[in-house]
Amino acid sequence: MTEKSHVSLEHHVCLVCGTSFDTGSLLLDRRLRASMDRHTTTGWGLCAEHQRMHSDGFVALVECDPQRSGARSSDRLLKPGRAYRTGRLAHLRREVFARVFDVSIDTDQPLVFIEPGVIERLQSMVAASD
Repeated sequence: MTEKSHVSLEHHVCLVCGTSFDTGSLLLDRRLRASMDRHTTTGWGLCAEHQRMHSDGFVALVECDPQRSGARSSDRLLKPGRAYRTGRLAHLRREVFARVFDVSIDTDQPLVFIEPGVIERLQSMVAASD
């Protein structure tokens, strides 16, 4: 049995790795009713490690399974809550990402979801250039 309280610690879920992390904020039930758990997840963000990498100019490539994500071919964007992450990810510098994929990416966009096989293809391109 969980104890409810009128105060809760706010958590976000990392967009890249999917782990829950503390935001440092407190949530308060203004009616002072015992309605909240000890931790309350309120949204998405970047954990400290992935925020640092994003600030250093990296884009995270997060591999997702399109069938398990429920993505339809008519959908252009995959929402973070629907993305079924396979656990594989890679980081590319923003300039390298733009050259390899021939597409520009906003500086405030920390990640892109990719299909299985893209990371292996990138690794083979690196191995061929060595």
